[in-house]
Amino acid sequence: MATVGILGGTGPAGRGVALRLASAGHDVVIGSRDAERATTTVNAMDVRGGTVVGASNEEAASCELVVVATPWDSAIATVTSLRGPLAAKTVVSMVNALAREGREMVPLYPPRGSMAAQIAFALPDSTIVGAFHHLPASMMQDHDSGLEADVIIFSDSDVARTQVASLVDQMPGLRAVIAGSMSLASAIEAFTAVAASINIRHRVHSYVKIAGL
Repeated sequence: MATVGILGGTGPAGRGVALRLASAGHDVVIGSRDAERATTTVNAMDVRGGTVVGASNEEAASCELVVVATPWDSAIATVTSLRGPLAAKTVVSMVNALAREGREMVPLYPPRGSMAAQIAFALPDSTIVGAFHHLPASMMQDHDSGLEADVIIFSDSDVARTQVASLVDQMPGLRAVIAGSMSLASAIEAFTAVAASINIRHRVHSYVKIAGL
């Protein structure tokens, strides 16, 4: 089983991924700028299966595979500061650049078109994979929510895509769907705004399922 670090993992999305990874038997390190905050967060989580511990982002970056779950506006500064320990590793971006306008979320487009591309530029010695963008955090954190969601995966590395897809398929309630290369990053990230706006408008926790596979 892999050891997975989650940078900025104390937020709802990061906690949800951590719990599902642990349920699949993996050991997870939730990182934060404040290690004490990370430990307090983990102590309040309903962990089943593997282990989840709280630590600093530096400790999380030392894991075999690393997920970036920070807010979009701090993601680049965070990964840049950890460029050394993240080198030669698969780094999974679940970061979405979004802003709220009234009852809708709207996508923001960073200079390179997507947050995954921005992270790839900041980490030239790492392999970037995009995943976990369209998942409802509340259902991810609830073991009994009945979640049956597809996780759309993209990367320029077939090996890394397959590695992350295998990990996702082990997580309860999730199925991996490999979409293709980093060229799809902008469209996939931006669709998160559509999913979030639907949830706000209809007061639901919807998620993505791809029919026909």
